[in-house]
Amino acid sequence: MLDLARGNPWVSRAILFVFAAAALTAMGLGGTAVGNLFSPLLGAVGPEATPGLGRHLLVGLMLAGALVANLEIIRFLPFRLQVLLVWAELLLLFYGFVLSFDRDFGVIFAVGRSGVSNLYFLITTGAFTTLYVSLIAIAIACVLALIGALGKLSRNGAFYAVATFYISFFRGTPLLLQVVLIYTGFAQLGFVMEAVPAGITALALCYGAYMAEIFRAGIEGVPSGQREAAKALALPSDLIFRKIVFPQAMRLIVPPTGNQFIAMLKDSSLVSIVGVWELTKTAQVLGKRDFQVFEFLIAAAVIYWVMSVVFEVIQARIEGYYGKGNTR
Repeated sequence: MLDLARGNPWVSRAILFVFAAAALTAMGLGGTAVGNLFSPLLGAVGPEATPGLGRHLLVGLMLAGALVANLEIIRFLPFRLQVLLVWAELLLLFYGFVLSFDRDFGVIFAVGRSGVSNLYFLITTGAFTTLYVSLIAIAIACVLALIGALGKLSRNGAFYAVATFYISFFRGTPLLLQVVLIYTGFAQLGFVMEAVPAGITALALCYGAYMAEIFRAGIEGVPSGQREAAKALALPSDLIFRKIVFPQAMRLIVPPTGNQFIAMLKDSSLVSIVGVWELTKTAQVLGKRDFQVFEFLIAAAVIYWVMSVVFEVIQARIEGYYGKGNTR
């Protein structure tokens, strides 16, 4: 069947149509808001009536047909236009999904008790805190990761032992537990940390442990011939690492490190457990105040998404910079 589908594009479209229709029918969309869009064609269903299998099947067939037709039209467009159109369609689907909950999202833009709009307060208080906590934490984590990676590559037993213990402990315990331990544990020793420094410390230590393996793999990914050629020129070991090995390793380090930072943006919500008003905490507080938690959590999710997209673009630029020598 696969060989037949490859040889005849109409067969592959028919297979896609059948599978899509079966999946959409199984979802039982006949009585949902999506199914009601086809009411003029299928006949309206009363508020107390339960749509039958026939209605679910008809809605599934129509949606599957629309999906196949949409993909067929998109196929003839230029690549960039294909990407933009599919993104626009997916955004519209997400927008429709959110509207299907029938909630009042106008409260997000309403003026709160602080005299500014709730959205403005959500961004300037919650999102700003999330950003600076994450940026400081990732900077410290990069330093810890480099030290940890060098420790794992070291032939010094003590340095290797400390590095492996650090990496093993902070990769092997939950981040939430680390936040609580650092915030309360240091206080038991007489060193009281504020909530924000404690949260930054926990994030930096946790992500530094994960990123140490990324840095180690990146350093080891540089061909050994590069080091040997530099040693043949009698260059010092530290100069070889700084000028030859590490710049080439950055090409391998940047992509996963960027992913770790985007993950940290979301994991920074865990520092709310010690009272930090980051984005999720701020959304929860505003939502509980107005008894509309769902609306503010959706707004927070969109803000997280926008920040992630911005940093994805920045990451792509950095990757392009360090990958210049490998592009043709």
